[in-house]
Order: sequence, then structure tokens, then C-alpha cells
Amino acid sequence: MIILDHPYVSEFLIDTAAEMQIPVLKNEMAAEISTEKKLRLLEKAEFIELIKEKGKFSLYSNSENSLGWISENLGFTGLPEKIELFKNKIKFRELLERIYPDFYFQGVEFEKLDEIRVEEIKKPFIIKPAVGFFSLGVHKVSTNEEWDSVLRSIKTELEEIRGIYPVQVLDAGKFIIEENIEGEEFAVDAYFNRAGKPVVLNILKHIFSSENDVSDRVYFTSKAVMETCREAVEDLLKEIGKLAGLKNFPLHIELRIGNDRRIQPIEVNPMRFAGWCTTDIAHFAYGINTYRYFLEQLEPDWDRLLKGREGKNFCLVMLNRPVDLNLKDVKAFDYEKLLSDFENPLELRKVNHEEYGFFGYMFTETRDSNWGEIERILKSDLKEYIIGN
Repeated sequence: MIILDHPYVSEFLIDTAAEMQIPVLKNEMAAEISTEKKLRLLEKAEFIELIKEKGKFSLYSNSENSLGWISENLGFTGLPEKIELFKNKIKFRELLERIYPDFYFQGVEFEKLDEIRVEEIKKPFIIKPAVGFFSLGVHKVSTNEEWDSVLRSIKTELEEIRGIYPVQVLDAGKFIIEENIEGEEFAVDAYFNRAGKPVVLNILKHIFSSENDVSDRVYFTSKAVMETCREAVEDLLKEIGKLAGLKNFPLHIELRIGNDRRIQPIEVNPMRFAGWCTTDIAHFAYGINTYRYFLEQLEPDWDRLLKGREGKNFCLVMLNRPVDLNLKDVKAFDYEKLLSDFENPLELRKVNHEEYGFFGYMFTETRDSNWGEIERILKSDLKEYIIGN
């Protein structure tokens, strides 16, 4: 069963839902889509009743915008409690205290950020909304002197994005301050099957342009990434699954792995895979339809899927705007020029920058020998593609 919701549903997900004839909740987004595709739409009451009848059901949502609906209508399933456990980063840290007892964190109200005695907090540390999404409002603080600038940036960012996402997705009323987690960062799409076993569907390595960069510009997956990290990720998911009692549950987890191979979760996003349907990169990289795999309880045969993938990197490039750019000054984005700068762009997905604050994203296939194109876009402010008024 699927809930499709704003802000974005990919054609790949729509086609999957239509081909599988999976029950889809009839809401505003699904109704708009169904005029073109033959989706199996169910009215709200029918959708809820089917969940009650099934007992063991698989429910996926492409967007956290639907979490409020789930909380209001599916309390009898136990899902709202599981969602809150992960969506609220303070509760998530409290859950993990049993396996990470020495990890420092504290919650603080937005109105009291000005009262923080930053000199008393060990640095570097990360500050972000307790309920957040898409690296919005996330900052790294390495020195006392940076704090005033970070605080101003947080207030400016939140003023710009207020109202774009519901409070279940982004709630700037409370923040979490937590110690910086060292190591390389990864993002994982996985689900717990009906028996509670974690199934990894994709692992993306998140790379940064500098030590203080916290943006989402580039993620990539490869045979080397999958083979190096999968066992450690599965072990971590088993621990989290035991603590939270997870079964039949899709999620997207962000984590870091240190030089000592110690693995530490950053956050877990419930009921979905990578946001804005960027999970579709698994299809381009490995032929895995993550939606179908979850809904049909399938497990990847990684030995087979990784054959012939040597020397290839499948990249997700987010076209986020320069921090000093006023979107009102943008006339257009030169997508054709962008595509011409890559050896093998696989798919480009454009976004209304005036509405969502970024220009879209694309998937690419890049050989190890041509990694320079990824290094270049990682460090670019994208201004060479932005056409001003």
C-alpha cells in the first residue's frame, strides 16, 4: 500500500504503483496523478479498512508530508509511535543511549538559542532542528567565534522555508545540539521485513567540499561502497530494530563510519527511502526497484548485482542554490549546459526553484578515471548555470 504526497513523485514510482496495482490512498496528489496513470485509488475509509483487514501490511510513503495523516488515522497500527521515535531526533538519541552511552546531546527551544553558553559546549558540534529534513537548518560549529554567524544563518534560513513543509517534516520550534560524529558519511535505503530482518537496498556515500560543508550536493554508490559497508550497516540496523521493535518498516538512515570502523547513526527517516524519490538511483545503479522490493519483500542478490560494476560510480547531484543567492534574482537555470559537463548523465529532474529553493537533481554514471567531473560540481556554486534577471 502506498501514500503519494507532495512535494514530488517521480515517474518511476508512479509507473511502479500503476504496474503493480498497489492500493494508493486517494489524496490531492494521487488524484492529480491518476488522471494520466491508471492507479488503484482507494478512498480514505476504504484505505484504512483494508489496512485493518490485512493485519500484516506493507505501507510506503514517498514523502514525510504524509506522516501527519498516518498519525491521525493509523494509530491502531502502532506506526505513529515508531515514526515519532525516529522523526524526533531527541527521542532518537534517547533510544540509542543504550548502545551509545557516552554520546553528548541536548535539546533546546528555538527561543532560547540566544541564551546558549557556547563556550561550555565541546566542539565541534552540530546544531539542527529536532524535527528536520534535507539538511535544512543544519550547521557545524567548530569555534566559539562562529556561533553568532551560525545563529544568524539559522534564523534567516528558517524564515525563508517556513510554511514549505508541514511540522511533521520540519519543526523549527526545538533544536538539538549534539557532538560531531567523525568519519565518512553514508545514506542507506533499507527495510525491515515481516520477520524483523533488515534488508539493505542501497548505500550512498555522501561527500563534501570542505570540513564545514553540510550540504547535500553529491552522493554516490558503487561496488566498492556496497562491499565495504554493507555488513556493518546490517549489524547496526539489527541493533536499532531490536531497540525499536521494527517489522515491515521502510526507512532511510544516515550514518558515519570512522577510521576505526566504528559506526554511528546520525538520523533515521521513517516510512520512506531517500527523499524526493532520489532512491530511484538504485534502479540506475543496480536494477533495483526499491519500492517493489519493499512491497513484495524481496532481497537483493548482491553478488550477482555487483558483477560488472567495477570502476563505475552512480552519482546523485543535488542542484542546491548558492547561499548568497536571492532566488528572486534568478531568471532561469541552464540545464543543457549542466548536462554537457558530464560524460553520462542518466536522468535530470527539474524543480521549481521559486517554490522549493533549489533547482532539481540528476543521476550520472561516472567512471573512476573521470572522477574530476564530480569533484568539480562538488565545489561549484552553480553560478555558471544560473541566468540572472
